[in-house]
This record gives sequence, C-alpha cells and structure tokens, in this order.
Amino acid sequence: MKNSWHALHQKKILETLSSDLNKGLQEDEAIKRYKQYGPNLLSVKKTKSALLRFLSQFNQALVYILLAAIVIKIYLGAYVDASVIFGVVLLNAIIGFIQENKALNALAALSESLVTVSTVLRGGKKQQIDAKKLVVGDIVLLQSGDKVPADMRLLSSRELQIDESALTGESTPVSKTNTILPEDVSLADRTNMLYSSTFVTYGTGTGVVVATGDETEIGHISKLLNDATVLDTPLTRKISKFSHLLLLVILFLATVTFAVGLWHGKSWEELFMASIALSVAMIPEGLPAVMTIILAIGVARMAKRNTIIRHLPAVETLGSTTIICSDKTGTLTRNEMTVQELYCANEKFEISGVGYSPDGEILQENKNYDSGKNRTLLELFKAGVLCNDSRLKKSEKAWSIEGDPTEGALLVCAKKAAIDTDALRADMPRIDAIPFESQYQYMATLHFDKKTNKYIIYVKGSAESITQRCSTVLDINGEPVPLDENDIFMQVESMAKKGLRVLAFARLVIEHKITLEHEHISHNLEFIGLQGMIDPPREEAIISIEACKTAGIDVKMITGDHAITATAIARKMGLIHSAQKDESSVVITGNALNNLQEKEMLEASKNASVFARVTPEQKLRIVEALQRNNEIIAMTGDGVNDAPALRRADIGIAMGITGTEVAKEAADMVLTDDNFASIEAAVEEGRAVLENIIKFIGFILATNLGEGLVIMVAILANVTLPILPVQALWINMTAAVFLGLALAFEPQEPGLMQKPPHPPSAPILRKEMLIRIFLVGTMLLGGSFGLFELALMHGNSLEEARTIAVNVFAVGESFYLLNSRSLRFSIFKLGLFSNLWIWIGIFCMIGASVALTYLPIMNKMFHTAPISLHDWLNIFAVGVLIYVTVAIEKIVRQRYSSI
Repeated sequence: MKNSWHALHQKKILETLSSDLNKGLQEDEAIKRYKQYGPNLLSVKKTKSALLRFLSQFNQALVYILLAAIVIKIYLGAYVDASVIFGVVLLNAIIGFIQENKALNALAALSESLVTVSTVLRGGKKQQIDAKKLVVGDIVLLQSGDKVPADMRLLSSRELQIDESALTGESTPVSKTNTILPEDVSLADRTNMLYSSTFVTYGTGTGVVVATGDETEIGHISKLLNDATVLDTPLTRKISKFSHLLLLVILFLATVTFAVGLWHGKSWEELFMASIALSVAMIPEGLPAVMTIILAIGVARMAKRNTIIRHLPAVETLGSTTIICSDKTGTLTRNEMTVQELYCANEKFEISGVGYSPDGEILQENKNYDSGKNRTLLELFKAGVLCNDSRLKKSEKAWSIEGDPTEGALLVCAKKAAIDTDALRADMPRIDAIPFESQYQYMATLHFDKKTNKYIIYVKGSAESITQRCSTVLDINGEPVPLDENDIFMQVESMAKKGLRVLAFARLVIEHKITLEHEHISHNLEFIGLQGMIDPPREEAIISIEACKTAGIDVKMITGDHAITATAIARKMGLIHSAQKDESSVVITGNALNNLQEKEMLEASKNASVFARVTPEQKLRIVEALQRNNEIIAMTGDGVNDAPALRRADIGIAMGITGTEVAKEAADMVLTDDNFASIEAAVEEGRAVLENIIKFIGFILATNLGEGLVIMVAILANVTLPILPVQALWINMTAAVFLGLALAFEPQEPGLMQKPPHPPSAPILRKEMLIRIFLVGTMLLGGSFGLFELALMHGNSLEEARTIAVNVFAVGESFYLLNSRSLRFSIFKLGLFSNLWIWIGIFCMIGASVALTYLPIMNKMFHTAPISLHDWLNIFAVGVLIYVTVAIEKIVRQRYSSI
C-alpha cells in the first residue's frame, strides 16, 4: 500500500487510515498509534563500540610488520626508533577510525533533519506538536517555509510548491495538486505526494500522513545509507596485498637464512641476529609515515583549488578514478536560468550571455537586432517584466535573483534589451494579480498604463494553457491577426527538443479597472510570444570534461531532472556527440532502469552517458554496477537522496554551497564552489599524489632490497655480515626521512592529464618499476658488498669496512633519488631546482653520513669508524654508476616501449 497512495482517491485513503479531513485523529487514537508504531524518527543501526572500531584499525598486514619492527627495535635498544614507528602506527589507526565514523555521522545528520514542529488537526482542533509525535492518519497543515515532517498524501492545496531537490534532484520547485495519478508514475512525478525533509516554498496545503520514520522515502534512503558498504581505496587494497606478500617474503627469506646458517654450522645466537638484521633491512618502516605526509600535502594543495578533503585516503583515490558520475544542476550547469531563445511575430531571436548578469545582446541569424523594429518583441519583454514577482539585484560580488529563478531569467532578458525595469514598473503599476496555480498553469497581472490611460492584463504560463485562451496573435507592428496554433506549438516543440523550458505570454487590453478573476482571461487574449530558457552549462566544466576524456576518465550525468533537459545539456557539455543519433543506449531514464536485469544493467551502466529521472536507489545501483565493471567511481551529489551513492562510491564528492549536511557527512570530499572544473583539478592533484606515493615506494624498496640482498649473500657465502641490524635501522630511517620524504613535495610531471589512470586491477608496482627496483637493489648489493670485501683485503678494520658499506647505501640512494623524481623524465627535463627539498634532503643525508662516520659517539652507538678520502671516492663512484645506469634505462624504455 505504501507506494500506491498517489493512485487512490482521497476518500479511500481517509477510510483506509481511519482519519477525518475536518477533525483529524482523536487524541487517544493518536497516542495509541504512537505507542504501536513508535516516534517519527529514523533508527540508527547499532554498531561496534568505539574501542572495538579503533582496535580493528590494527588488523592489517603492514601494521603486523611494523609491530614486529617495534618489538625488534626494543630488543635492540633502539627505543627512539620504536617510539617513532609506534607513533606512525597510532596515527594511521586514528585516521582509519575517523574515516569509519563518517557513516555514523551521516546517519545522525539524516535523523536530525527530521526534527521540526508541525501544525496538525487533532480532535477537530489545530495544534502544534513535535514532528516526532506524528502518526499515520494525522491531518497536517502546511504553509510557505514549513518543512514537510512525514510522507503525506495531499488532500487540498492552494498554489502549493515544494522544493524536493534534496530528495529527487529536481532543480526547480514542484507544483503540487491532489489529482489522482497512475500507479506506475515515478517518485519525482508524484505531484500529489509530499515527502519528509522537503520544504514548502510557496502556497498552502493539507495532507494526511501515510508513512513516518523508517517507512518514509527518507527512511528508505537511511536504510540504503546504512547498508551501503564503505569501500577501501584502490591504493589501500593494493598496499594490503603488497603488505601480505612482503610479510610472506620476509618470513621466507628469514627462514632460508636461518636454515642455511645452521647448515654452515653457525650458532643459534648469531643466526638469530642475522635473521633480525634481514627483517629490519627489508621492512619499510617509513612507508606509512611518508604516505600520510604525501596525502596531507595533497590535501593542502587541493584546498587552494576549491576542494576540501574530509578523509586523507580520498586524495589518492582521485588519482585512480576512471569514471566521474556528476549531478547536473549547479555542478555541470550554472544553476542560473537563462533565456536563450525568443519567438514572436513569426520571427526567432537568440539571446547571448549566460547567468544573471545582464550582459548580452538580441541576435537574429547571428547578427545584432534592433528590438525597436519589432513592437511585439518589446511587448514580450514588457510582459516578462510586469507579470513577475522576482527582483534582479546587484551586489559587490555579482548579480543575483530574489525570488523564482525562472522569473529572474525574464528580468535579465529584458535588461539585455535595454529595458529599464524599474521605470517600466513605475509607468505601469500593478493593480491586481492572480498567482500561479498548478491547476491553471498560468499567472496573470493587471496594470494601469499611465501613457495610454488603459488597463492591460499580462498572462504567462504553459503554451497549452495560454494558447487555448487566445483568439489572435500580435504581428510585427503589434497589431492583432488570426492565431495559428500549429505554428506556435511547432516552435514550442523545437525549443523543447533543445532542453529549453518554454513560457508563453499573452495580453488583454481593457478600458476599465476590474477585480481580476480567472473568467476575465478565459478567452479573447492576444498571443504575444514565447521565451525559452535553460540552466546553461558552465564553460569551464565543458573544458574540464574534455580534459577528463583526454586523461582517460569517462564522465556520466546522473540527475533527477527530465530526460529532454538532461540530454540537451549533455550534448552541449560534450557528453553526447551529435553522431550518436540513437539516444536510447546513451540516455536512460529511471523507469527504464527498473526493467533491466543484472547483466543488462552492467551493460547499460557502461554504455550510457546520461541517467535521467533516477531515484536514490537507482543511483546506488548505477554506482554498484559500474564498480562491478571494475571501475573506480567518483560520485557527486548535494541532496539527501545522493547520500547512499556518495558513501558507496570509491570517492563521494559533496557540494559545499548547495549541499545538505547529510551529503557532506557521507562524502569524502567537498567542493567549495560546486563546480565540476574543481573536480578535474582535484583529479589532477590526486594523480600527482598517487605518482609521488609510487615514486616513494619504488625508491624505498630498492634500498630495502639492497640491504636484504647484502645480508642474504653474506649468509649464503658464509662470510661476515657487511651491515649490522642497528646499521640497517640507520639506513632505513635516514633514507625515509631525509631522502624519501623529499618526494612528497615533488610537483606535477608534464603530461599528467594526457595519460590514462592507473588500471584498478593493475598492481601498485608495474613490471617496469619492479625491474628498476631489482636493478638498483642489485647495484647497491654489488657496491656495498664489493667495497666491504675490498676494504678488508686492503687491511681496513671490520668497523671501517662496515662504515664503507653503510655509506654506499647513503650515497647510492642520494643519486637514485635524483632519478626517482620521475618514472619517465630526467632531472634536466623536470628542472634541477624545481623541487628544492630534494637537494635539502641530500645535504641532510650527507651531513648525517659524515656524523655517522666521524663523531665518536656515533662510532660507539653504530659500530662505525672514520674512513679515508679514497674510500669516499670509491663510494661516490658507485653512486654515479647507479645514476647513469638508471638514466640510460629510462632513455631505452622511453624509446622502445609505449610508456
């Protein structure tokens, strides 16, 4: 029954609910129903305790590795290092805990959105009660400014208009009527239903409550939001797989090391220290810390480009995004209705300029037109100004509309024709008016013309309602001639196909003052003309969509607006090409989605560019279908209806200006300017962040591999370890802090948005990067082990030889860092000093290495000793060799591969 109230007669509804239109429910019956069904509130799903949610953040493979590293470092007495790593683990747990709480916050915001006071009839008396005490069957009275407190069937209304944008995505207020509707009509077209959390923008109405709390449409959205799974980010999933693999590799190598050592006859204690050294060498302790810092820097950069990131992992998700699902109104369009076409006296005109700024011209066949040549055109502008309740205002920042956006567009259009609207209103003051009523589909105003001393009635409304009241049409000289309805409707159809909202205008000149009634304008009106308007696309959004396509990112429009309007905007935005004549596959409505099976849905979500007139459940279904196609989805939205899809998407993007609190809480990212161009800018920053993370991982793993290989080779060859565990700790920490961290500040590479996103199914490290890691790791092994053995052969002490081995890593990593700034380009292509942090990090590394080598306290702590200038020359020769080898590898790969 819940979904069929719109198809029933109001008498049947009142009988079913045992209610009375004039008296409402009796108080005792209302109390009985309240006890039976509970308060008009949304229930919040019970979740794990805050402590359990926090502890669950430690249940990750990489965290296990880091916890093992903490234990090892405590065993080695490296309490400072242990504290640092524990701090990193704790910070990441806190970030994850905050991210998980976003769903609870969204639900709380959704529940709070229902709190209001309502006017009801109880026992024949009007009274105001807390909306949470409403029950099914209550008769509720509404007026302009009220929030609709529950789902209701409209019983009576006067000029009632409801803002349903938060629920349905409809961009303009919806006129309501109590007319019975077909049962299969979509949610957005149920004009006799009022839904909880929407707002009355105009008029009055009376309705009977048919659903409260969780049974309302907003309650249905709450359930979707509750059930929507929060997905891990692409990088999080890849890091998790990488961490499990790394953990297995370390355990395997440690076991092999131990077994080979036993075979060589080494002691248990010595082998234990060797296994610890191997584990310490291969654990990337700095990875979580540097990842967090890189993400934080990305957040700061995005804030400067009108994007607020609510959750750090969302930054790198942007870099992996393959599809952006965008709302239409305000994001792709300006959310400023603009008149674009006129028709009167058998002539068509175009209006240049967009938005509420009155900068533009009247054009005919792309040439400026003198509106003084056409008296009827001037009359059309006058009708738009006088039959109008809105005001056009200019502030220091911009022009704005006070009132209905559609009426505001008429004022802007008149201003472009150099009409002085204030003077016109003064010369033709309003005497009386009939406000717009949905059952009549028109508005009428009566004016006294001081110049002619006559009274004129201006009428505006739908073409159907206006033409049936007209007997003549004004010609170019403003004289009435016979009306041709077919010609008018042909023009209306032409405008409608372009997505324009068409208003028709007429007039009636009378000699005497009257009290304006509907009967006065029922016939004999003079048809003036048509004005076609649309919410125009943002020019910067069109450019950004093209940039996204170049970057391999598909853009889809998902809107609650009508298919014709959405299609017209999509064509202007470049989402649908003129060559695509068959729109059935690229434009899909919500009703069509309901008839699709699972396999058909997957295909439709892949091929379609526009989804129009969709419900919240359908938005969620579209996102899930795209994700099953292995896509990374960014979803925009501003209303309560968008919250489930925002939460389910890989990255939810809420509007900062027009967005509801529920949408913002469910989203990962908020646009401060509600502009699609900011999404494209954020994707660009996200890609830069993801590239820097991959660069860091490639850099630090080469170091870890080199250290691990040195220790493994020593065990397998049954020789002295070139690097001690405490020295491996020193290499890892200094490499991550002084060198790897500098990559966090690396600016964007050239051509970042000219290549496709990282495939979701691809591993975090591609084959080319793995080859480079192995290449550099092997060279570090050869340089470190070779110079260690050479030093011993020349009579150096064991401490001196190990100092040389450690410094090979310090210098070799510094040279490798220069080549790690880009996976493709040389340092000269990027600019030697475009990232000064690189040089600061290298100088800090040199200073740390000198301190490790020559300070007595460091010699004692790390078992090192001073070395000669000749030794340093050998070490730098290894570093130069690493740089040159990687540079050649880049050149060869660029020339002979598609990368």
